[in-house]
Amino acid sequence: MFISWSNNPIRRFLHWGPLTAIGIIQSITVMTVYMNGMWWPANSSTAAFIHQTVFLALSLSTAFYFIMASLTGPCYLQLKWKPKQEKEIQYLQFCHVCDGFKAPRSHHCRKCNRCVIKMDHHCPWINNCVGWANHGYFTAFLAFAVLGCIHATTILAASLYVGLYRDWYIYYGQYSKVNVKLTIWSLVLCVFNIGLAIGVVITVGALLVYQLRAILNNRTAIEDWILEKARFRKERINETFIYPYDMGKWNNMKQVFNINCTSVGNGIDWPVVEGCNQYTLTCEQLAQKEEKRARTRTYTIHRPATGSWVPIFSQGLKVCLSPPLTDEPRIKLGVGDLVRVTRWRKHWLFGEKIQQTGCDINLKRIRGWFPRQCAVEYAEYDDVITGTQPLDNKTKKDD
Repeated sequence: MFISWSNNPIRRFLHWGPLTAIGIIQSITVMTVYMNGMWWPANSSTAAFIHQTVFLALSLSTAFYFIMASLTGPCYLQLKWKPKQEKEIQYLQFCHVCDGFKAPRSHHCRKCNRCVIKMDHHCPWINNCVGWANHGYFTAFLAFAVLGCIHATTILAASLYVGLYRDWYIYYGQYSKVNVKLTIWSLVLCVFNIGLAIGVVITVGALLVYQLRAILNNRTAIEDWILEKARFRKERINETFIYPYDMGKWNNMKQVFNINCTSVGNGIDWPVVEGCNQYTLTCEQLAQKEEKRARTRTYTIHRPATGSWVPIFSQGLKVCLSPPLTDEPRIKLGVGDLVRVTRWRKHWLFGEKIQQTGCDINLKRIRGWFPRQCAVEYAEYDDVITGTQPLDNKTKKDD
């Protein structure tokens, strides 16, 4: 039905994200153990032994859950997947890349190039998506990373303080506190790793809070966005959209967390609240897609777009200082190209390049952001492109 474990585990880690994460874990762990060996040696007392054992357990747990989150993966839908009942096809979106239908709560990841079951987001640090199969592992990794770095910060800061005041302790005869002896390199590395640990606590801690909120509400980051649009869409017609997967905090949490952090269910069928069905959210997505197509506008390119993320030389400083805050691609376009635009920013547009008539249907779609000043809105509707009579020559004004 779906694929879970990475087919090439070594390659999964040969990426800047996992290598950086492993480097940070190793650096903080090694430096903390080194400084703790002077500040409160494990062989000095039972309490000291327990103290260091707890830190090492946190560090090893962080590494373990990091590896499991990366290698287990989110689970990908089988290529050319379709529901068992043919009549259910009408409620699902079709993925042209995977040549199959998207199961409920599944979305296509352009980085993994596969449809991901219950996709939350693509995480560069594990070089994989976070989804149905590894959500528990990923959240556990975040939790242990934060706890471990809080512990490490305490040890490193205490060791640094004692080391900096070593001469003061000697002067006043407090020889029991002069164990920490700092060199230039140990001082620099200690301060550096304190900075790393605090940075992890702040950034990873914020992500942990966000993930816990998502788990308690049983909503992924993508579903948050769908729900926001659904509520806005329903408010216009005085209706209320009921999110189908919120089964209560405790039941929501049990879908992700268990003693093994393994996934629950089959990733296809989900428990839903009364009054909803398996396709409540997918039907809402289809309705949103239909509205999106209705407001699509065609633009023609009159100035080349380089596809650069920072087109300072071709487009100027103003465009570079107001980029869309997203990791979606920037596309290269030539004069005369036509683009169907679906999103607008002050200095950027998002759309799909219209391929030439007669192209292979399997040709990769070219979608992404490009500078707004490179394009002007096409005066005629899309019927002109297909050779049919235009409906109207009136140009619409931007929102």
